[in-house]
Amino acid sequence: MSFVSLLLVLLSALAHSSWNILLKQSDDKETFVWWLLVTASFLLSPLGAVLIFQTNVDQQGWWLVLTTIILHIFYFLFLGRSYIHGDLSLVYPVARGIGPMLTPFLAVVILHERIHILAIAGALTIVLGIYFMFWWNNFAKFARNPSEILKTPGLGYAILTGVLISMYSLVDKKGVASVPPFLYMYLLTLGTAVGLTPYILWKIGWKSARLQLKHNLTPIIIAGLLTYLAYGLVLTALSLSKVSYVAPAREIGIVVGVLMGVIILKENFTKTRIVGSLTIMIGVVAIAISP
Repeated sequence: MSFVSLLLVLLSALAHSSWNILLKQSDDKETFVWWLLVTASFLLSPLGAVLIFQTNVDQQGWWLVLTTIILHIFYFLFLGRSYIHGDLSLVYPVARGIGPMLTPFLAVVILHERIHILAIAGALTIVLGIYFMFWWNNFAKFARNPSEILKTPGLGYAILTGVLISMYSLVDKKGVASVPPFLYMYLLTLGTAVGLTPYILWKIGWKSARLQLKHNLTPIIIAGLLTYLAYGLVLTALSLSKVSYVAPAREIGIVVGVLMGVIILKENFTKTRIVGSLTIMIGVVAIAISP
């Protein structure tokens, strides 16, 4: 992985963790996500227009954009739900940790990338870290009834979020080969905002949605711009490096997310969460440095 790609990923991780903090502090997570996407689409529309007129997107590129929009709609819905039921320092590492566990293996099968033994070891280490973080104190209960794992508050949605991350990472790797990264990100942002609109209006109505915007305007604007920046940088890194390297490397944001949850949101910082977060990071680093 090149130094430029690594730097892009590191900057993206900081931006991603920051907008997740703003999301966690909001009253209505799903509406907040919708508004940040709508706001980013509006504020960045001049940039989007320029990029669209300067680029000739082929049919494959449009299909990939549509596919990632659908995946991201469900990603944002599950992410919002996971934060409703669980706290940041638990939900964030699991949602972000499962992605790099699955992505290298799926990249081998679907994109025919080569995976080194060190990457396999890293993926297994990530699983171990998630075990430390979530299941250490409840091992006996989960061993007797594994289905109880999915009943843990926020965990089921966090796992689904992680699966969707691995899926859209593969699609986006192909996508940025056909569409410039920041145009791809703008179309993704706009399409996801439009796709979430019927659900949000059905759920709370336009009047309540307007109140959410009025009460959270500044955090929504900041989160929207951070979201665009965070994934735009990742997409640029994907255009330069393998997805099996970029997807795991961006999970350095796990440690940032946990620390932000503890420092800013005053969440509990237990030994199991410390060990789990560090173990996940070891696994992520192992995958990132794999030849």
